[in-house]
Parts: sequence; structure tokens; C-alpha cells
Amino acid sequence: MAGRPKIFDEQEAVKKATEVFRTKSYDTASAEELLTAMGIGKGSFYLAFKGGKEELYIRSIKQFAEDFNQKMGRAIENSEDQVEFIRQFFLRLADVADCDMERGCYLGNALVQLSEKNDEIKKITAALLKSLQKIFAEAIKNALKSEQLKTKEDPEILAWHLTNLWNGIHVTRRMEKSPKILRSLIEMNLSILE
Repeated sequence: MAGRPKIFDEQEAVKKATEVFRTKSYDTASAEELLTAMGIGKGSFYLAFKGGKEELYIRSIKQFAEDFNQKMGRAIENSEDQVEFIRQFFLRLADVADCDMERGCYLGNALVQLSEKNDEIKKITAALLKSLQKIFAEAIKNALKSEQLKTKEDPEILAWHLTNLWNGIHVTRRMEKSPKILRSLIEMNLSILE
């Protein structure tokens, strides 16, 4: 017997759970809140997510990261000035009052929260950061080819610098809310893109 067929869209259910995790965090999101948001019962939940809340959270991060990286990659690729796109992407992080989905705040916060929970999650978070680094590296290589950048720095290292900035700004935003200070920090870090 094959079991009961799924009567819900898992991707859509994970997307709805992501909103709960985004607003409540992993630790404070209750099973009831997640099930209500996802519109499914406990039985369906545990059939789809045998690892429970942790598996759902990992799937949420992966799905969000894939969507974020695809959008980011397309946006950079389609921009006329890829370096300026990157600059504006980072500078807007200073002015975001709340955790904006388009800036990847959910992912940044999740990486900070979960990166030390266990080895599997640590590997997942490292892979997600590597994907972002690849997007930045490709943009930097393109900018060097089109002479939008004059730097002699290794594009891979520059991309890691940007990935580190992206990751770090999400940590700093937890302590510092001043857009002026955040913008100054970001501008200082972006001065390497010349």
C-alpha cells in the first residue's frame, strides 16, 4: 500500500511556514502556528516532514535561499551596471526598517541562528553562503571584463568579502538600528569595489 496521497502543495506549505519563522523565529514558532499557517493537520505534517519542525525549518531555509539566489542572480545579470546594482543592494540594507524578504534578511537571520545547531545544518548554511558568493563572483568577473571595475584583487576573494558583508550586516542590524551608521559601514566595505 502506497499510503495516502498528499492533498497539499509542499512548496506552498513551506512558503507559508517561512512567514511564521520569519516573524516568530525558529525557537518561538509553535507547532500550532505553523500548522494553521500551512493549512494542514498533524498527520499530513508528519507524513511530509518526518523530522518535524527542524526538517520544516531546514526546508524553509533551502527553499527561501534558492528563490533568493535565483532572483538575485537574474537581477544582477539583467542590470546594465552590475557593480552599481551590488552597491545599491547593500546600501538599501541600511534603510530597511523591518526584515525585508527581498534583501534576504530571513536567510541572514536563519544562518546566524542555526549555523551552530548541528553539523548537517552547518553544512547547509555553508552551501547557501557559497551559492551567494558564486553570484557575486560572476558579477565581479563580468564587471572586470567590461572594465566597470579596475581592481587587481581576486574576484573570488572580493565575492567572499561581499558575502561576509552580507552575512555580517544582518548580525550588526540586530544591535545597531541607525541607517546612518549602517550606511557608513556598508560604504566603507564597498570601497573595495573600484
